[in-house]
Amino acid sequence: MSSSSVELEQAWQDKRWWWLLSPAIPLAFTGSLLAFVWRGQWWCMLLAPLVIHALLPVLDRVLGEDFSNPPESAVAQLDQDMFYRAMVWAYVPLQMIGTVLGAWIAATHVLPWWGYIALVLTVGAINGIGIGTAHELGHKKETLDRWLSKIALAPSGYGHFFVEHNRGHHKRVATPEDPASARMGESFWAFLPRSVWGSWQSAWALEHERLSKQGMRVWHPQNHNLQAWGLTLVLWGALVAGLGWMALPFLLVQAVYAASMLEVVNYVEHYGLLRQKDTAGRYVRCEPEHSWNSNHLVGNLLLYQLQRHSDHHAHPSRRYQALRHFASAPQLPAGYATMISVAYCPPLWFAWMDRRVMAHYGGDLSLVNVQASARRKLMQRWA
Repeated sequence: MSSSSVELEQAWQDKRWWWLLSPAIPLAFTGSLLAFVWRGQWWCMLLAPLVIHALLPVLDRVLGEDFSNPPESAVAQLDQDMFYRAMVWAYVPLQMIGTVLGAWIAATHVLPWWGYIALVLTVGAINGIGIGTAHELGHKKETLDRWLSKIALAPSGYGHFFVEHNRGHHKRVATPEDPASARMGESFWAFLPRSVWGSWQSAWALEHERLSKQGMRVWHPQNHNLQAWGLTLVLWGALVAGLGWMALPFLLVQAVYAASMLEVVNYVEHYGLLRQKDTAGRYVRCEPEHSWNSNHLVGNLLLYQLQRHSDHHAHPSRRYQALRHFASAPQLPAGYATMISVAYCPPLWFAWMDRRVMAHYGGDLSLVNVQASARRKLMQRWA
């Protein structure tokens, strides 16, 4: 163990009660909906976009990064402590409350178009971050966690993520074959449809293959995609039955926004990074260097340390409270809240990130996961 690692471990302190900030997100955003019901002012529902695109970038900048790692001697105790699992479980019921309240407002209140957009952004943010919660739950072996993952995916209609992320993305990450790994020179707006369609196809193919090996048809009730999508039908069907058809357009639009939040995070996490092939022509094992990492404190506390993505991909079963910083991992210049805002503007993103990709690979473009249509332009720029 290096001396720097020892120093990091010695500096580590358990942030136990700070993890309450993660389930506080749906609580706060739902509170903004209640404030609208009480006050009747549409701007009450602007809390979510203001927090995501304004407050969090400022807090990440002001409070900075935390590079400390838990000592290996503490990992077993951290894993066994039910408090940390409860912090993830708590998100799901609060997420459902926010979704139901948002659908009720959409179906029973007359809103100006800008108020409707604010409502969509609020509930969509709850469920978009809920996909991140489903991500943490879906990696676990416990039955309760895996079903809660599917429930957390129900409001967004993105249940196939349960299959594709665990068995597709983690296998193909940082390769041209992975629909959820962005290529250098590829804008987010080009990446979005490729990732959405490719992930859906992959999830269906993975379940078809798994069930076929067990002698079952792809339409069998054991199909995890069908189970997760079925939960969406139950939830949406119940809301439409109880609130009327006016709830359905709202549910569809907020689901699109929620899914786009996941995909913009996917875009950030592996942009331009490429696993090389060994002498046998197989991709090398995924290491911390194949995912962009961020140690910005506030974002990690709010997102179950999703930003420590390098350790997560190298060690997928490791729980969020024990994820580590690795010096070998490429570091994002800011937290996710800032990065997703920049990703929406391709020229700004390319100006900020392409030079970091090239620096990571020592200026060698042949080592980069490059968008084919942008290769000539990138070669001219980085030759």
